[in-house]
Amino acid sequence: MLLTKEQLLESLEGNRRLTIRIIQAFPEKELFEYKPVDALRPFSKMVLEILYIEKAYIRGIALKEWEYEQPYNDVSTKEALLKACEETRSDTLKYWQEITEERLTTVEKDPFFGGPPSSHFDRLFYALENEIHHRGQGYIYLRLLGIEPPAFYER
Repeated sequence: MLLTKEQLLESLEGNRRLTIRIIQAFPEKELFEYKPVDALRPFSKMVLEILYIEKAYIRGIALKEWEYEQPYNDVSTKEALLKACEETRSDTLKYWQEITEERLTTVEKDPFFGGPPSSHFDRLFYALENEIHHRGQGYIYLRLLGIEPPAFYER
């Protein structure tokens, strides 16, 4: 493993801090309603996907209990979305204590998306890539709205 468990967590944390700054940059209405074309989703929906994947993977890796729950579907304000981010990360930090480096290297069948077997490290890396991808969409949405997004390098 190239990253230690602690380095992986710090990468997840830095990325989440930046995602939160993107959420904060959106006007509330646009956070929940704006999409440049009909085929895309509002940024708030992308953030919820990020949270659901994180909650499911972290809990599954830590406790071997695989459930893909969507507890924040009723979130409709920026404040509530930020609170959902905080709650999800709080759960992650709690479960993180149960995850060993050995567990991160364990290879298992994908419990949710039908993908090939992979290590739990790869699973978390996928979740991180998904967050980065959607955050990039958030940057584009902000620019299309005429809003300067937060500096990428400030974590």
